[in-house]
Amino acid sequence: QLQLVESGGDLVQPGGSLRLSCAASGFTLESYAIGWFRQAPGKGREGVSCTSSSGGSTNYADSVKGRFTISRDNAKNTVYLQMNSLKPEDTAVYYCAADFRPWGRCLSEGREYDYWGQGTQVSVSS
Repeated sequence: QLQLVESGGDLVQPGGSLRLSCAASGFTLESYAIGWFRQAPGKGREGVSCTSSSGGSTNYADSVKGRFTISRDNAKNTVYLQMNSLKPEDTAVYYCAADFRPWGRCLSEGREYDYWGQGTQVSVSS
């Protein structure tokens, strides 16, 4: 069974940091681009960041550039999202997703992704 499981979400104060993890089971991530998406209450899904299968290409939404960093450890079959300088507007459910794409850059559109995790809640509030 192919599965992605996110973890690391929590309640944090503005300016704080969190690291989200996306672990795969039932398949290896090395041929997949991985994207992080988020959805805040009452809002649509937003692409946050993505990494190509090799990790050599990454992309970030303007709203998180300079604050978030995506990385991957294919040996551990896990992708991470380091989130620093968190703001209340970062509050959302964060999802990771996998797109079978052994070559080339990652894509920001959610419709390109085949497998999705169940999400992890990130809340930023004082």
